[in-house]
Amino acid sequence: MAQDQAQAALRDTVVTVDHVSLDYRKEKEPLAVLVDVSLKAGKDELVAITGPSGCGKSTLLRIVSGLVRPTAGTVKVLDSEVKGPREDIAMVFQNFVLLPWRTSLENVLFGLGSRKDLTEEQKAEKAKAALDVAGLSGFENVYPGELSGGMKQRVGVARALATEPRVMLLDEPFSSLDDLTAERLRKETYTLLINPQSSVQSVILVSHNVEEIIELADKVVVLSGRPAHVVGELEVTLPRPRNKKSEEFFQWVDRVYTLLS
Repeated sequence: MAQDQAQAALRDTVVTVDHVSLDYRKEKEPLAVLVDVSLKAGKDELVAITGPSGCGKSTLLRIVSGLVRPTAGTVKVLDSEVKGPREDIAMVFQNFVLLPWRTSLENVLFGLGSRKDLTEEQKAEKAKAALDVAGLSGFENVYPGELSGGMKQRVGVARALATEPRVMLLDEPFSSLDDLTAERLRKETYTLLINPQSSVQSVILVSHNVEEIIELADKVVVLSGRPAHVVGELEVTLPRPRNKKSEEFFQWVDRVYTLLS
């Protein structure tokens, strides 16, 4: 029975970070950033990574995305090792990263530029559908300078969704938004990404906001200060939708703070 459960868990694992370390060269001595970090993200699971400021959370996310190569260890999506950027992994950044001279639709299309298997018409259909899912139908021809911060982030989400990724990486996606806008987008994020109609199978979120993490995450991975290593992992069993004013919610928040301290 235990072996069957282990095999089922293995089949449901989408992202595997296996003993990943990263050193930067500083003059002649290596500077350790990440040390022996391992974690897994399962199917239909949102995993949050948190830790002290500057510990290497975003760097770890970039290793998962293939933008940074680790000094040691491996990252796999399903059974395929991540050796560089790939189409089944998409990333949403905290600072929107939109091209100001392109409309919302053109910014989403930019993310599909490398898809040689699609015609221009098919790319446009996918881009429009992604904007619709992100709640931006009717704003296709609007430029970023005419959008609010929340709408700009929706364009970033739509650009990522249009590529139909298996894995979505979110790097502090709400930190540059005002509190009300961030709260509204947080409430929509989980159902937007984790649902049967989405291509996304796993989501990994980097955040320093502990309440945000408990609101969104199925699992929390806590890193130490630099050089960062995993100091704890929590399976968040709170039912959804989560009541941020409940005593149980604050008990989970306290558990994360205890690991951080």
